[in-house]
Amino acid sequence: MGPGARRLLAVLLVVCAPARLRAGEPGDGCGHIVTYQDSGTMTSKNYPGTYPNHTVCEKTLRVPKGKTLILRLGDLDIESQTCASDYLLFTSNSDQYGPYCGSMAVPKELLLNTNEVTVRFASGSHISGRGFLLTYASSDHPDLITCLERANHYLKTEYSKFCPAGCRDIAGDISGNLVDGYRDTSLLCKAAIHAGIIADELGGQISVLQRKGISRYEGILANGVLSRDGSLSDKRFLFTSNGCSRSLSLEPDTQIRASWQWVSEMGEQIHWSPDQAQLQDQDLSWAAGDGKNRKQREWLETDLGEKKKITGIMTTGSTQSNFNFYVKSFVMKFKNNNSKWRSYKGIANNKEKVFQGNSNFRDPVRNNFIPPIVARYIRVVPQTWHQRIALNVELFGCQITQGNDSLVLNKTSPNTVGSSEREDETITKSIPSAEIPTGINVTAVALPLVLFGLLVAGMGIFAALRKKKKKGNPYGSAKAQKTDCWKQIKYPFARHQSAEFTISYDHEKEMTQKLDLITSDMAGHYKGNYCQELTDKYTASRNKSGAETVDDHEDLYISCVF
Repeated sequence: MGPGARRLLAVLLVVCAPARLRAGEPGDGCGHIVTYQDSGTMTSKNYPGTYPNHTVCEKTLRVPKGKTLILRLGDLDIESQTCASDYLLFTSNSDQYGPYCGSMAVPKELLLNTNEVTVRFASGSHISGRGFLLTYASSDHPDLITCLERANHYLKTEYSKFCPAGCRDIAGDISGNLVDGYRDTSLLCKAAIHAGIIADELGGQISVLQRKGISRYEGILANGVLSRDGSLSDKRFLFTSNGCSRSLSLEPDTQIRASWQWVSEMGEQIHWSPDQAQLQDQDLSWAAGDGKNRKQREWLETDLGEKKKITGIMTTGSTQSNFNFYVKSFVMKFKNNNSKWRSYKGIANNKEKVFQGNSNFRDPVRNNFIPPIVARYIRVVPQTWHQRIALNVELFGCQITQGNDSLVLNKTSPNTVGSSEREDETITKSIPSAEIPTGINVTAVALPLVLFGLLVAGMGIFAALRKKKKKGNPYGSAKAQKTDCWKQIKYPFARHQSAEFTISYDHEKEMTQKLDLITSDMAGHYKGNYCQELTDKYTASRNKSGAETVDDHEDLYISCVF
């Protein structure tokens, strides 16, 4: 069929199509959309394939008030030359940008004077066209790039860029890994997600080092992104990081145990014990029993000996070709001494996060924790598996030291203060000390007044006052004493230099004020924007939904280290 025949067929389809189909409905032309507090990614439907006929995509993008929007168009391919029925249009309260279509000159970047814009993409009848891909961010990120930027687009040997939320599932290959680096033809933001530098749902700042290429790049599945093997290239790139990524599994105080182990019969008994679950071992892995009559979830637990910062995990299956066992998905639990087990939750949705596991018994898969987990005990709890649960595990992270400042968010409640179930509570009870007075002696304060009354009113009035004073409490009420003591010990504790800054709240009304104070003091210690984003989220959640929403987030033991 020639081009003329195809166009005639398209016209006939338009004429014969129902009116509701020709008009399109808002939203049915939208494709991949990921938005967070101050950045995001948006595409037309089917991108980078051909966008559908007779559709409309309409979406309002916002960043926090007081900031302005930056829009970057990574790709625009719309067949129409007149923008009559196929176009991309941006509208704010005061301005309009576009419509854009066809071969007209389109700005790669739009700097708006508002924090809100409505994106409208409409399509009529057409034959080809990819549609559009755009990213946006607030004015805090003037170095915003799109998900389509590759390292070979830049000549500098060192540079920093801001990746928006939502680049993981955009089409495009990467080759390489975190250790050896990535081929320079790889997508920058997708590689940063693969390396665990940023989280897809958050986006973030990346710092890139360009180096001489290597002969071969080894691929691996990490953080939901498959990196492919790559061939020789002139250049490669690596990411700078905080250095908190060494193996924790081989340290001498590390111990591993499990809920249950499998003993198989292959001529002789084979014990699939948790002691064999270290990834570095080339022998068997840990494997659980079939679990048909067990109601509880199986788990593999690592005791790190002390509280540490855990930034990632690598897993494999059985590693044995004649035992095709592996875990396809899992969740993470963690705790400290005498505390309760808690689930690792996603930052964007505050739901228990399910991590992608292995797809075969052999190849390793890596997942990073953004933000990191701060805990002593870590459990991997399989959710789905192939044939039988089998795991080899390696944890990555670092010690918690003075130079490794972290922010740990814990919740407090009146019925858990001082309880053995909560190891990480900040002290809120009145504590007598030789250096800190525990109350005010009212008798000592009143004595000069009584002497003055003696001179003025005589012996009769003095006796009456003494009698009345003995009936009262010379130290004031217990409530007043406790309040005064807390005021005196609260600030010395807050100024104490430690490896962790722990925040707790006794009164809801004080929450926003305390968060603002602490994050302001700590702002100089952190690179990146995660801590500020988390603080904004906690404050917004408290103002909107009350303590329950905030408490759910605080269960994460969030650590912001950059």
